[in-house]
Amino acid sequence: MSETFESWNKPAETSLEDFMAGRIARKENRTYDFNALKFQADYDPKYRRAQMRYMGTGAAGVTSDTNTVPSEHFTFSTMLLPAQCEGPLHLHDDVEEVFFMLRGSIRLTMELNGETCETVLNERDLVSIPPGIYRGLYNFTQEDALMCVMLGTPKPVIPTYPADHPLSQIKRDKK
Repeated sequence: MSETFESWNKPAETSLEDFMAGRIARKENRTYDFNALKFQADYDPKYRRAQMRYMGTGAAGVTSDTNTVPSEHFTFSTMLLPAQCEGPLHLHDDVEEVFFMLRGSIRLTMELNGETCETVLNERDLVSIPPGIYRGLYNFTQEDALMCVMLGTPKPVIPTYPADHPLSQIKRDKK
C-alpha cells in the first residue's frame, strides 16, 4: 500500500519546531485581500468586502496563497464586512459553510426551494449552513463587521448565484 502525503505528517528530516512554524498563521503576516471578490465589487460597490486567509484559499476564487497553513479538511479565513456592504445570495453545493461573528452584526438570508428565512448574527454567534442552501448577508450597521468563515473541504468549488441574479452572468478571472 502506498503512502499519500498529508500536510500534517511531519517529515522525518524536519525538526518539530520547523514543521510547526509552517502550520502557524500570524495576523501580523496577513493582509486583507479586497481583490478576492473584486469582480462582485466591480459590478456594484455594495459588494466590496475583504478576505484574510489563514488556512487554505476558501471559495472566493483565489487559487493559491503561499502565506496560508496547508488545508487538509477545511478552510479558515476572516471576512471584513464594511458598513452597509452586502454579500450576494450564493450557493455552495459541495460543502458546509460556517460563519462565526467576531465583531458587529449582519442580517443573514437563507433560501431553499423557494422558502426563505432571515436571522441576525451578533458578536460570537455562529451559523452552520449545509450544502445546497443559498445564503447572503447584509451589514445593516454603520460599523465594520468581522467574521470567521470556515468551509468543510480543503478546496471548495466556486459558489454559484441564483440564475436570475446579475452576478450569475459575470465571467470570473482565475487568481
